[in-house]
Amino acid sequence: MINKSNEFIRRILNFPAIRPSETVCFSSLVASLIQLGQTICEYKSRTFYTNKKNVRNSIRLIEDILIVLKEIPNGVSTFANSSIVSLSEIHFIFQKFNFLLDDCSREDSRIWILANSEDVSCQFQMLARAVAVALDVLPLKEMDVSVEGQEVVEFVRNQAVKLKFEVEMDDGRMQVNVLKILDRLENEVIPESRDLKRVLDYLGITRWSACNREVKFLDNEMLLEGNTEEKRDMGILSSLMGFMIYCRGTLFEVLDNGAGRQINGGSTNADQVIRFLNLDDFRCPITLEIMSDPVTIASGHTYDRASILKWFRAGNSTCPKTGERLTSIDLVPNFALKVLIKQYYSANGIPFVETGRRNRDAGRFVGSSSVANEQAMKLLASFLVGRLVGGTMEQQNKAAFEIRLLTKTSIFNRSCLVEAGVIPPLLNLVTSRDSSCQENSMATLLNLSKNSKCKSTIVGNGGLFLILDVLKEGLKMEARQHAAGTLFYLTSVEEYRKMMGENPEFIPSLLELLRNGTDRGKKNALVTIFGLLMRPENHWRVIAAGLVPLVVNLLKSFEREDLITDSLAVLTTLSERLDGAMAVLYAGALPIIVNVLSSCNSRASKEYCVSLLLALCINGGADAVPVLVKNSSLMGPLYSLLAEGNSKASKKASTLIRILHEYNEKTSSGLITPVFIEDQFINVW
Repeated sequence: MINKSNEFIRRILNFPAIRPSETVCFSSLVASLIQLGQTICEYKSRTFYTNKKNVRNSIRLIEDILIVLKEIPNGVSTFANSSIVSLSEIHFIFQKFNFLLDDCSREDSRIWILANSEDVSCQFQMLARAVAVALDVLPLKEMDVSVEGQEVVEFVRNQAVKLKFEVEMDDGRMQVNVLKILDRLENEVIPESRDLKRVLDYLGITRWSACNREVKFLDNEMLLEGNTEEKRDMGILSSLMGFMIYCRGTLFEVLDNGAGRQINGGSTNADQVIRFLNLDDFRCPITLEIMSDPVTIASGHTYDRASILKWFRAGNSTCPKTGERLTSIDLVPNFALKVLIKQYYSANGIPFVETGRRNRDAGRFVGSSSVANEQAMKLLASFLVGRLVGGTMEQQNKAAFEIRLLTKTSIFNRSCLVEAGVIPPLLNLVTSRDSSCQENSMATLLNLSKNSKCKSTIVGNGGLFLILDVLKEGLKMEARQHAAGTLFYLTSVEEYRKMMGENPEFIPSLLELLRNGTDRGKKNALVTIFGLLMRPENHWRVIAAGLVPLVVNLLKSFEREDLITDSLAVLTTLSERLDGAMAVLYAGALPIIVNVLSSCNSRASKEYCVSLLLALCINGGADAVPVLVKNSSLMGPLYSLLAEGNSKASKKASTLIRILHEYNEKTSSGLITPVFIEDQFINVW
């Protein structure tokens, strides 16, 4: 009867209440009102750290109204039409009360509710006034409500008018304290720890994980606010983010049990949801690739932003999936799906690549950062580096963990930490015999290595060979895979590719991780090897180390598309040279590549398959072309790619089809001759 809002996408302090249908049954409406009122009354058992008096008075109003609602006879229809409007309005108000109380009792938004105390108290006041108006027009006599019930309604109505819902004195004082601390941060003055602790204690934030929940909430709100036109709350959100991050890094000496789960942004419930999701649900119906920026169109179907925009720009005004003509081509971001995709990527160790539009948004996001946030980060960076240098082992590990979080996504944070001198002490920690400390410091170096300025600092301080030691003998597999990931970013510099290639230990160590590592470790090893292959002199080194048969064998067992794509990219790069092509052919790769081409959904994998097959025909024709001609399952996928038109894969598929047809014609006519393609000799006998 009553539609329910999707709270997963509801922003805090927004109340998307829905009025009951005009055709709703009177008795059903009353029953729903009673149920909703009882739900509101259950908030009495929850803990509220702010707005306590406002919450208490609101729940009392609802309890008194419930007394009257329970007196209304069931199944009465003679007065239903004259009463249903008033009861529907009360239902509408109850929904808003429910949303408001839920927001005030959330465990992750206490600092935000405190900062918005004036708005929250105004919401309580407006809802109480709305209750008074709705009760004033309620036809109690027609509804056979007893005299006592009518007196209760009158009492509640008077109370709703007289009650003052204001910012409570303690809330107001604590709000002023927060503003004073933000002012100190803006002026680069280190806040007193007791002042910070006083605020957190007032809000019941007594553990690291509770503080981190607040940070994650504010971060998500900033993302949502950044997608609005006004960006009205961006300044205060950014300032509170700086405040909470500074508290998280300086006040809590111990990481509680919730810390490990929170580092990757996941949760037990989220992981369970992801396990039951079909990967195909994340694919764009146009490209069949996993979406990075899902948007929903008027038909209700979701597409990746870039692909649906291309569809519309081509002059189409229909839904690609259903053919339905659209009344609007507006795009609505599907944040719920994007969060699930990010969680899937994070759970599987795959980097989530934002679209160009999102990167531009990120630039505006950084530009909207408040002075308090920026100064808090600089002060925190200095504090954490000091802990790395002079703290106990426990303090060093905690500092490394904090820096790991700070450097994970923010370019500004990385810059502050590097300026504070974080890299040398981190390199000292990667040699630690404490596995957690080594993992955190190695993961932080991985994050920092994404910054071009950090690469030279890492290598200049002897980091390349310290990272090699972790890759070979890291205390945990996680540290080893982080080491491989760090080396990948370092391979973007030609000088470092040369150093790694010429050292006899780097490539064998990467192959060992590829052979025995986790999926994430294997991915990091593959992409690092791919980076090394950007230097031609490293080709023979990886071939001599036995990479090709290892990758070909792994290709048969890989289920994750990103690992398949990375493996094909490595083999394709090697096959562009004669020695690499022969090694791939002798490893028996041809039928495996054709099978991948026929079965995979990834466009990138298909393109690599075609590029690889073409390179094998050019550089190893006698061993490749006859085998491919006999493979009946090859032509279907090639013609499918050919139908795509002007893509690189289509052009390469066209060339490959021509090679195979020419060889087949020569064979059929008995005139087997050498075949020349694009001035390159292909020996096919």
